[in-house]
Amino acid sequence: MPKAATTSARPALRRNQACLSCRKRKLKCDAARPHCGTCVKQWQSLISVPPPVGYAHPTEPQCSYDPVEGLPMASNADPSERIRMLEDQIAQLKSQLSESRSFDSRSASPSRHAQLARNGNHFASTSVNGRSPDGSPTGGGIILPHASLDMLGQLSPGSSDSHPRGSTSSPELRQGMQQQHIPDPLMEVLFSGWDPDLPDPDTLDHYIEVFFNCDPCGSRVLHKPSFLASMHLHPKDENYPHPAILHAICASASRWTTQDIVTLPDGTRRDKFADLHVSKTRAYIDRTMATGQDIFPVMQACIILSWYFYQEGRWVEVWIFAGFQTRAAIPLRLNYPGTFSAIGAASPGAYLAPPKDLKDLETRRRTWWMTIMFDRIASVGGWVHGIDERDIGTELPLRRIDFDVEASLANLPPNPQSLSSDNVFIRHPPQYTDTFILFLKAVMLFGRVTDYNTRSNLRATLPPSKNQNPFALGGFEELDRVVAQDFLQSFPPEFKHLGVSDDGSALDTDLYMAHVVPHAATITLHNPYLNFSDPRSMSTSRCVNATRSILAAYYRLSETSLDITRLHPFVTICWYLAAVVQTQLCKYFIEIGDTAREQTVWGEINALRFAMLTYGTRSPIGTRQERLLQGLMTEIVRMTSQMQPLEVGVPLYPFSHAGVFPKETIPQDHTGAPLPDSSQYPEASESPSGMTGLGGSLTSASSPGSWTSPTLRSRPYSHSVSSTFPQ
Repeated sequence: MPKAATTSARPALRRNQACLSCRKRKLKCDAARPHCGTCVKQWQSLISVPPPVGYAHPTEPQCSYDPVEGLPMASNADPSERIRMLEDQIAQLKSQLSESRSFDSRSASPSRHAQLARNGNHFASTSVNGRSPDGSPTGGGIILPHASLDMLGQLSPGSSDSHPRGSTSSPELRQGMQQQHIPDPLMEVLFSGWDPDLPDPDTLDHYIEVFFNCDPCGSRVLHKPSFLASMHLHPKDENYPHPAILHAICASASRWTTQDIVTLPDGTRRDKFADLHVSKTRAYIDRTMATGQDIFPVMQACIILSWYFYQEGRWVEVWIFAGFQTRAAIPLRLNYPGTFSAIGAASPGAYLAPPKDLKDLETRRRTWWMTIMFDRIASVGGWVHGIDERDIGTELPLRRIDFDVEASLANLPPNPQSLSSDNVFIRHPPQYTDTFILFLKAVMLFGRVTDYNTRSNLRATLPPSKNQNPFALGGFEELDRVVAQDFLQSFPPEFKHLGVSDDGSALDTDLYMAHVVPHAATITLHNPYLNFSDPRSMSTSRCVNATRSILAAYYRLSETSLDITRLHPFVTICWYLAAVVQTQLCKYFIEIGDTAREQTVWGEINALRFAMLTYGTRSPIGTRQERLLQGLMTEIVRMTSQMQPLEVGVPLYPFSHAGVFPKETIPQDHTGAPLPDSSQYPEASESPSGMTGLGGSLTSASSPGSWTSPTLRSRPYSHSVSSTFPQ
C-alpha cells in the first residue's frame, strides 16, 4: 500500500537561511535558534566521549547564522565572524581618516580617556538608575566604554597583543579569544587598555570615592593615598590597581549609589549593576585559583567582595569565602611576624616575596587582619574558625593615621602587640591604639567566646543546662571577667564615649562597634545558662545588662540625624542577640502574668526590630536578621494578650526619633523592666566575678559623649546599669 503523504511537511528554507556549519558541511538544517537540531545532535555525540589529553570539548554547539541586515550580531556568534565584520568596517573607514592617532602607552590617563570620550564618542552612556532588559546599564549616569570605529581604523588586523601587567580585559573574554587563536584588535585598543567591563574613568573615580567614604569594611585593606594616585596611571601600568579590585569596589559602592534594585518575592534584592561586577570579580578569583597569578591583589578583591556578601546576607558565599581567604593566606605567610618568613621559603608553594617597603608591609598586615576579622565575624553562630588563634603571629596593625601618612611609617616601629602578648585585651599603648584597633580587639575577644563555646560542646554528652553554674567550668570565669568587665574598663579616656559627636553630627563607626561588640559577646557566652526563674543567676544578670547596654547605644544613636545604615553590618547581629534575650524575658513575663513589664519589653523588642529593618533598607542583612527574629517570636506572639504586640513602641515615621515609645509605656520612675525580685541580686563581692565593670563607660558622666543626657534617661533601659542592679 502506498505511503500516505504527510501533512506537516516542513517548508523549504530560503537561501542562506541554514546555519553556517550545516551549509559548510552540506547537511540538512532546521534553522532552529539558537542552535539547529543537526548541530545539537553532533555536539551531543561529541561530548559523550571523553576528550583527548590537552583538549576540551566546546561548551555549546558551534552553530551560528548570517547576521540580519541592520541588526547587531547575536552574542553567541563566532568571534571570527565579529572580527571579519569589524575588519570590513575598518577598510571602509580607512579612506576617511586623514591621519592615525598615536597613543602613548605610558602617558595616557583616565582623564585623557574621558576627553576622547567627549570628542570621539568612545563611550556609550548608561544610567545608574536605569538598566536595559538584558541587565547592562542604560540611560545617563553610569557609562560603559565601547570602542568607536574610527579608533579601530588605526590598527591593522595583525597588530600585536602586548599586556605589560596582564590584560585588563575580563578573563572569560580574553580566554575565548585565545582559544580561537585570533588576534584581538578590539581589546588592544579599547581606551588603550581600559577594561570594557568597568564604568568610564570619571564614574569609576566617583565609585572609588564613595567606597572609601561609606564602606566600613573592605576599605581597610587599601592604602587610600597611593591607591588614588595609582588611578592616574595608564591602565596597563604595572602599578595600576588590579581590575579585580576595581570590580569589587564597584559592587560594594553600588549599595550607596545605585537605585535600580529588584526585590524578589522572598525578600532578597537583586542589583544588576552590582551582580555584573560581582561576576567579573569572581572570574578573576577563579583564574587565580587555577593559575596563582596576581594572588595578593586578587585576595584583597576577595576580601572586599566577602564583605559585600556579608552585607547582602548571602551566607553560603560568606562561609565559602571565609574559608578560602584564611586558607589562601597561609601559603602567603601572612600569619608570620612581618608577614614573611625566610624559613622554608624554598619549599614548594606560592609564597610572596618580602615586602618592598613599609607601606607594602602594613598593607599586608591589614589584609591579614581583615581576613581574620571576617573569619571571626562569620563564625559567631558557633562555627569552628578557619585558623586557630595560636597560629597567628602577625603584629597588630598600626593606627590609620600613621598608615595613611607614609612619613609616619618610616619613623614608627611595628606594633609591639600581637595576640600572644600579655594582657593584649586590657593594655592599649597610646602610640599604637585607635578606634579600629579597639574594634579589632573586640572582634578577636568575641572569637575567644566562640572558641570556648564550640570546644566545650564538641565532646559534651549533654547540652548546657540553665540550672548549672558556668563559673565552675574551667576557664569560664577568666573569660567572663575580660569580656564583661576588664576590656571596656581598660579603654583610654579619649575612647570611653560611643563615638557620637557632642552635637550628633558625626559618628566613629569603629568606636561605636568597639563598645557594642563586647556586650554581644557576653550574651553569647552566658545565653546557654539564662534562667529567669532564678533571681540570683549571674548569667541572667550578665545577659540583661548587656542587652540594656546595646539598647542604650541604639537609643543614643537614634536621637541624632545620623544614618545608622553606615554602621558596620555586624551591628545587626548584636541587635539580634539582644532581641533574643528580650524575647526570652518577654516569655517569662507572659508566663507570670506581669502585663506592665511585658509591654515595656515588647517596646524594646520592636525598637531592635525597627533598627534591623532600617538597616535593611540599605543592606539586606538587616531584613534577614529581623525575619529570623520573627521566627523566634512566634511563640510569644501566640501567648501574649497584647492586641498588636509587633506595633508597641514603633515610631509612626522613620524620622520620628524623638519618641520611640508611647508615653504610657514609659515607667514613671524612668527605669527599665527589671528582673523579678531584682533587689535579691547579690552584691559584686558575693558574685563569682564582680559586676563593677558591667557599665563600663556607660556610667561615666565626665567623658565626652557620656550617656547622661536627660532625653536619654527618659527611655527604657537607657539609664545607668547601677539604677537597677547594685554595683
